[in-house]
Amino acid sequence: MSADLFTSTAEEILTSRGPLADRLRPRTLDEVVGQTHLIGPGKPLRALVETDRLSSVILWGPPGTGKTTIARLLASDSKKVFVPLSAVTATVKDIRETAMAAQRRLGENGRGTIMFLDEIHRFTKSQQDALLPSVETGLVVLIGATTENPYFEVNAPLLSRSTLLRLEPLEPADMAELAKRGLELEGATAVDGALEHLVDSCSGDGRSLLTSLEVAIALARAREQHRSDLPDRESNLGSITVSLSDVETAMGTTAIRYGRDDHYDVVSAFIKSIRGSDPDAALHWLARMLEAGEDARFIARRIVIAASEDIGLADSNALVVAEAAARAIEFVGLPEARINLAHAVVYLALAPKSNAAYMGLERAVADVRNGPVGEVPPHLRDAHYKGAKSLGHGKGYQYPHDHPDGWVAQRYLPDALANATYYKPSVNGDEAELVDQWVKRRQRDA
Repeated sequence: MSADLFTSTAEEILTSRGPLADRLRPRTLDEVVGQTHLIGPGKPLRALVETDRLSSVILWGPPGTGKTTIARLLASDSKKVFVPLSAVTATVKDIRETAMAAQRRLGENGRGTIMFLDEIHRFTKSQQDALLPSVETGLVVLIGATTENPYFEVNAPLLSRSTLLRLEPLEPADMAELAKRGLELEGATAVDGALEHLVDSCSGDGRSLLTSLEVAIALARAREQHRSDLPDRESNLGSITVSLSDVETAMGTTAIRYGRDDHYDVVSAFIKSIRGSDPDAALHWLARMLEAGEDARFIARRIVIAASEDIGLADSNALVVAEAAARAIEFVGLPEARINLAHAVVYLALAPKSNAAYMGLERAVADVRNGPVGEVPPHLRDAHYKGAKSLGHGKGYQYPHDHPDGWVAQRYLPDALANATYYKPSVNGDEAELVDQWVKRRQRDA
């Protein structure tokens, strides 16, 4: 009885004094803000819960989108027992003990078990393998939560036995609703523009919004307390108003989100912006990577690749500029080398584009892999070693430099591929002029 009393008292204290995000945690799926594509009426996750047919799921989404909240609500709406574990602290022993308890529970009273594993991407391969038997037999319904791309972080066997559900960043309207609920709970209001700035700055992260809002409210409350302590001032603590300055100060401690999933998505957007000749977008993604602490050498490598993959012969100087920027990372170092990276990025974005050389290689590789490719023509074979000429090596070979234009018509491909065409030039930038000269030489000698 005493333990129950203390537990109840502790819960009351946490409810009144805990973080705003915890005090606002929804009690039903209907109270959840956002993710209507999963938990709205008739949507997949809600249907599974309402029919008590919930199977193992992986909830994948950015921080602050409701993964933990939804997991707890799924358990509360189910007849199964909820067992929360954190991948940060849980061990293989903990998993096995949970599985044994689930076996006993199922045998004794027929109740199933839901295991909630937060930050499942932190589990090693062996730890994830330990989950497989229980998940495979259905002894345990696994709800895993991760901010990282499961295809990179979760073992394929475990992923194949789970339903992958993607949670999206909260929409601005959802974020505004969260802020409104937080203000009401704290008995506060906000000036025009303060909440808009808060919503815009938190980029769909509900937890970040509530944490920053709580700090902003504390700042506003402290300001009102200070004013009330001044002479000839009446206390106005019953009406706390959050200002734009309060929000800006509170947001000063908000970290940039950049997990492994963001790493791949952002660099993809970066390369595609260069390829699409949009310098503004390319600079945006460059800034995002640099501010998030991305390895500058990785960025430089991607720029060098893009110089040949996407610009190529349309402007061969792009490769020179990109390589120079890459060397600047080592020679100059950060933060100044950011300037060199920006130089290269804008140059590549503005440059004419051609992937003809790259695509030509891909066609040639396809022929080489699919075969047959034929032998090296005799006139192209090495004729420098003793006995080579007696084998016919080099016979009939014409030295291009013996001709006025440094070019002579002769066959260089194997017989089996005599008519193959791999290089299909573009008409962009410098490539058009290079190809024009090449075609004229071939036509004249023909």
